Amino acid sequence: MTIPPETGTVDAPSAEPTTAKTIHSADGRPLRDNNDPRNKQRQGNGQGNQPRRDRRDVHGWVVLDKPIGMTSTQAVAVVKRLFQAKRAGHAGTLDPLASGGLPIALGEATKTVPFVMDGRKRYRFTVTWGEERDTDDTEGRVVETSDSRPDAAAIRALLPQFTGRIEQTPPRYSAIKVQGERAYDLARDGEVVELQPRPVEIHELTLVDQPDPDHSVFEAECGKGTYVRALARDMGRLLGCYGHISALRRTLVGPFTENDMIPLEQLEALCNRAASGEGSLADALLPVETALDDIPALAVTRADAARLHRGQAVLLRGRDAPHSSGTVYVTVAGRLLALAEIGNGELIPKRVFNLTGLTASSGRNERD
Repeated sequence: MTIPPETGTVDAPSAEPTTAKTIHSADGRPLRDNNDPRNKQRQGNGQGNQPRRDRRDVHGWVVLDKPIGMTSTQAVAVVKRLFQAKRAGHAGTLDPLASGGLPIALGEATKTVPFVMDGRKRYRFTVTWGEERDTDDTEGRVVETSDSRPDAAAIRALLPQFTGRIEQTPPRYSAIKVQGERAYDLARDGEVVELQPRPVEIHELTLVDQPDPDHSVFEAECGKGTYVRALARDMGRLLGCYGHISALRRTLVGPFTENDMIPLEQLEALCNRAASGEGSLADALLPVETALDDIPALAVTRADAARLHRGQAVLLRGRDAPHSSGTVYVTVAGRLLALAEIGNGELIPKRVFNLTGLTASSGRNERD
């Protein structure tokens, strides 16, 4: 069983390895993370090796269509290397066994990661009936078996119990802490892990296909903290046939859909063309503010923008002053400036953006 270092999200089918020194490109070529100390040892050794390229300021989102077999940590390392970016992070762990949307934030986009993490997620997944496994996916050890198989009518009749706000017990192999220890570490050591149920919200759960008696295909749209693996486990128990996840693809994360995803092979090809002077890396980026689709925008004057940029509050006045309160993202001359709070007639900056460097091309400022 593999274990994730990330603990911010828990909606993947299983966990990731805590260390991953060697990563691979889409064609199987071994790559190394720029943070790998083996790379640092080889820099400037006079042996003819190429020097490490300087990192640069890159700001925006890359929604990688992550291939099966790659961890989220590895994916971030590859994208960071391709863009030579100074900073990178992702908005929601996606397990090596899963494919689909992995939003990767570069530069100032990392300041908007929480807004994507808190958004809805949509999955298409396959449940294999007849076996429950200790990890609730194909990597685990079989712990229960059954010869019974559910029909479509029985499955559909069960789905309302898993729709809406429900109590869900996380899998034993999860990143939840138990007395200071990760549950997956305790489970790997053979300890019995008793995790408490917690509320999650499942907005939609649909049976979309049943290709044979052993497999059913579902689509689910859910909120933060939902374990798809737990859905398969719990449905199997209630149907009396047991079950586990055998395939998973993420098709939506917050504002990012399948239309925004770019396969790794395509991204590598674009970066290679840009390096040779054909095309631009900016064409692969979505603007930083894409993550803020659900937040109202507020345009300010250049004078007010200067105050906000210095971290000073701005008095909202005049007939055009907003009467609402709460979080807004602030623009000046159509360019993202800050995240701010409106309250007591003032606009108070919370996060100021410095978008000097490579940003999304103007053609990508409008969503398809």
